[in-house]
Amino acid sequence: MQNRSVTIKDIAKMLNISVATVSRALRDTYDVNAETRQKVLDMARQLNYKPNFNATGLAKGSTHNIGIVLPFITNYYFSTVITGIQEIAYENGFNITLYLTNDSEERELSIIENLSVSSLDGLLVSTSSLSSVHFQELIDMGIPVVFFDRVAKEVVTSKVMQDDFNGAVEATEHLVKNGYRNIAHITGPRGLILTEKRVQGYLSVLEKYQYPVREEWIVYSGFSQESGEGDVNHLLQSADMPDAIFASNDRKAVGAMQALKKRGIAIGSEIGVIGFTNDPISTIISPTLSTIAEPAFDIGKKSCELLLKHITKKNFIPEEVILPCRLIERESTRR
Repeated sequence: MQNRSVTIKDIAKMLNISVATVSRALRDTYDVNAETRQKVLDMARQLNYKPNFNATGLAKGSTHNIGIVLPFITNYYFSTVITGIQEIAYENGFNITLYLTNDSEERELSIIENLSVSSLDGLLVSTSSLSSVHFQELIDMGIPVVFFDRVAKEVVTSKVMQDDFNGAVEATEHLVKNGYRNIAHITGPRGLILTEKRVQGYLSVLEKYQYPVREEWIVYSGFSQESGEGDVNHLLQSADMPDAIFASNDRKAVGAMQALKKRGIAIGSEIGVIGFTNDPISTIISPTLSTIAEPAFDIGKKSCELLLKHITKKNFIPEEVILPCRLIERESTRR
């Protein structure tokens, strides 16, 4: 083998052990026995292995750079999260680099495969992919990864989220208490934890009040305004129309409102609409949009704090943090 082509995967294959074990042995962590470590070191010497990044440097945070992988920056939620991340990063002498996936699984995979790991101490991720293998491989190589908002459930590392379940409960129950009975939910893509949690919260309220659950009133799609408009156009084609719509984010809610306006349907008195985010657009649109405010800034701060702990402490135990949301009532849910 040529020196530059030898990776820890090659060593793992030759010894018939996992990539994670090779990575830990090369970093001399406490959970690899001496015999295995010696075998790894001997094979590394035999193959003339040269690491493509300085694992010791990474553990000490010596590059003082962290990467952020996220779907968008034009989105209010993510721009606010970045502001929170920046505050903690800069306080601790770290620079940040943004990697945008445009909500594409293929682009996310390409970004991770081509990542210059030698220039990063760790990674903050809001994933666009239903697969998590590529992130697990980074962690196995010794690169700290922390997820926020859209997290990978299979990967054991720190994660920071808003309380999607109880936020959805609060949104749906707000509609019930304002007199709405036939409530639809236009939600995000299937497979995302936040989508699942918000659907579960919505369904739990319908069950509590013994309201009908109609599969056709739960519409899965993207998070854009266009998705929201398309979802509502789909809903309005059915014989039984809902009298309220809970949207999984404010952009979708605005799209829903646009669709209703085009059909001459009065928002609030005929069909109520509530969103999730507290995007500034919710106070600009008419009628103003009721919503569930997410703690985006605090999510950014907390996720960065946890990443720095993973970077600086070799055996830091992963934490899962769930921050509370808050109902904001406006005109779109007044009958």
